[in-house]
Amino acid sequence: MPTYNLKINGKSHSIKADSDTPLLWILRDHVNLVGTKFGCGIAQCGACTVHLNGNAARSCSIPIANAQDLNITTIEGLSDDGTHPVQEAWKYIDVPQCGYCQSGQIMSAAALLKNNPSPTDEDIDTAMKGNICRCGTYVRIKEAIKIASTL
Repeated sequence: MPTYNLKINGKSHSIKADSDTPLLWILRDHVNLVGTKFGCGIAQCGACTVHLNGNAARSCSIPIANAQDLNITTIEGLSDDGTHPVQEAWKYIDVPQCGYCQSGQIMSAAALLKNNPSPTDEDIDTAMKGNICRCGTYVRIKEAIKIASTL
């Protein structure tokens, strides 16, 4: 079994795993970062969203072999104390209901704002497309993103 060196949330990790093991399972089962959720396993729901070199990506569909030279950020690494502007706006608006999709939603929103600090409604809709919320909190999600863009 090969060993992979990953940089996750600014820390180096040496991990033995099959080359096709999805990054999601490396994060959850090998590094014990369980904020990234399993939803669909086919990169369609967004629950597993992390940042790879600052861009939102679905970790369920990325084999560990393809993640080796990337800077990986999970919800746990977004901020040390939960004070990232998106996290603050999420709390202010009280976005979550069940909360299952929220780490993926937050990671997608944070990547959007990093690349586009003043998004339009259309920009938000495009960036958040594919992040499914079974509770239907889309209106609050959009409102929180707009607030976070001002923080």
